[in-house]
Amino acid sequence: MIFIAVKFTVRTAERDNWLPAVDAFTLATRQEPGNLFFEWSYSVENPDQFVLLEAFADEAAGVAHVNSDHFKAAIDTMSELVAEIPEIINVEVPGAEWSRMAEVTPRNR
Repeated sequence: MIFIAVKFTVRTAERDNWLPAVDAFTLATRQEPGNLFFEWSYSVENPDQFVLLEAFADEAAGVAHVNSDHFKAAIDTMSELVAEIPEIINVEVPGAEWSRMAEVTPRNR
């Protein structure tokens, strides 16, 4: 799978507008046949930073994503709201879903 992590630092004045502004993009991406997951979080250390974790089944799915109309529209929208160029990690990894972390297991109480 293609795994991507992106850190978006937005303008402070736009912090509350970010998630609503990317909602249509998020919903459309999650409907793409090759999308495995597309999840937003925010940094607990920097309230102006949102983190996107996304994965696509293969390179073809990633190419289809970046060529989609909703991706192009989102790039335009996000460019108006960010304070700096986003940081990204884009790697191909084995597998097609999340694995389980062996070191942490719920304890019986």
